[in-house]
Amino acid sequence: MKKLKVSHIINIALVAFLLAFVAFKFYEPDFEKDAEEGIQFHKGSFKEAVELAREQDKLIFMDVYATWCGPCKMLKLNTFSTKKAGDYFNENFVNLSIDGEKGHGIKIAKTYGVEAYPSLFIIDPHTLKPVETATGFKSAGQLIRFAEVPQQNKKKDHE
Repeated sequence: MKKLKVSHIINIALVAFLLAFVAFKFYEPDFEKDAEEGIQFHKGSFKEAVELAREQDKLIFMDVYATWCGPCKMLKLNTFSTKKAGDYFNENFVNLSIDGEKGHGIKIAKTYGVEAYPSLFIIDPHTLKPVETATGFKSAGQLIRFAEVPQQNKKKDHE
């Protein structure tokens, strides 16, 4: 078998990098827009989401993301957009998605100790404390499992 020259290996690596870069640029999610069947995120402030959660007697699901973050983009495109995730989260939570590097999101990220993106929280709207946290990409099934225990505990507290 013929040996590949170093220049060929570099060219192959460069083409692979460019393809990955182009793929991420063309499949850039709109973090402000929700998929019709997916999770519907509250468009107001954190404070308004807390008030709404208290009124509706729901926990808060909060996603803290960064627009440059690959796993954040994957969550937005592949998990939050699914009917399965939408049905579960829209029924049981007030959902909030916040850019942790912009506007009031910077303060929220600091308050909740965000060290990695995406950071996911289930928050009690009465204490404002997280009852469950996670980081990284999750499939729809994994995301629902992440939220089920706090949701079941909330229901038990009301019985």
